[in-house]
Amino acid sequence: MFIDTLIDKIKEKNNPSVVGLDPKIEYVPSFIKEEMFNKYGRNLKGVSEAILTFNKYIIDAVYDIVPAIKPQLAYYEMYGLEGMRVFAETCKYAKQKGLLVIADGKRNDIGSTAEAYSAAYLGKTLIDEGISEPVFDVDALTVNPFLGIDGIKPFITDCINYGKGIFVIVKTSNKSSGQFQDVLTMESKSMYEVVARYVEEWGQYVKGKYGYSSVGAVVGATYPNQAKILRKILKSSYILVPGYGAQGGTARDVAHSFNYDGLGAIVNASRSIMCAYKSEQWKDTYSEEKFYEASRAEAIRMRDDINNAVNGSKI
Repeated sequence: MFIDTLIDKIKEKNNPSVVGLDPKIEYVPSFIKEEMFNKYGRNLKGVSEAILTFNKYIIDAVYDIVPAIKPQLAYYEMYGLEGMRVFAETCKYAKQKGLLVIADGKRNDIGSTAEAYSAAYLGKTLIDEGISEPVFDVDALTVNPFLGIDGIKPFITDCINYGKGIFVIVKTSNKSSGQFQDVLTMESKSMYEVVARYVEEWGQYVKGKYGYSSVGAVVGATYPNQAKILRKILKSSYILVPGYGAQGGTARDVAHSFNYDGLGAIVNASRSIMCAYKSEQWKDTYSEEKFYEASRAEAIRMRDDINNAVNGSKI
């Protein structure tokens, strides 16, 4: 079961954080770019090979200290078929290193279309009668709840059948999220509270040994007050927390998404780890050629920052 494996890895590494691999070519150090451009050309193939090399360096630097990576699909789709190949190879490489892979695609639709999305990422695709194969085969996927249970049920079914997980969007970290997510309903509850109640309900049949569900929620780090409310609603749902680091979320902010047992949430950072070698904190310590060492140092700093905040909140 996804949630049990995730918590086991969090406990093993004493680290409730995940590295987001959302690469743009401008994030990639020049020595990698030039090598790949010279080899494959200044085209989508060259860009994609540079990104794959960049991703592998970072994975090699952090796989022993983090439980998971979270590649955002948009950053691979923008490079076309080559980019999606790199997404697939990145996921495979991370899994070979013992990492869980959470694909951030916010997928959804209804009926057979939702089933197709779920088959691509969580389940298996039918080849012929009695023959099916996994495609991207990630461990978990972010999904959009806007279409209701019709759009969520196929994903939950694959969570049950294949031991996978989903994280349902509840409250996102962007500034305009309140245009819809904060709207009050007839029962004087905000939309994000209503969605959270459904997420908790949807996850009742995929609970693991720790009492948490493989149906989790996405709650942004930039809204700590809402996180306090949602933590009380999402009693058995794990929370994926984006927005730490470059988006402005702090360890103190994300601590509100954790339960008293120190579990209940996993925090994502992308740019602050991928581009750590450019940051004020690390640029004078690590050269561009040692960018991966800066990523590792930042991942360790983030781990300790969050653990200190979460442990401090228990006192």
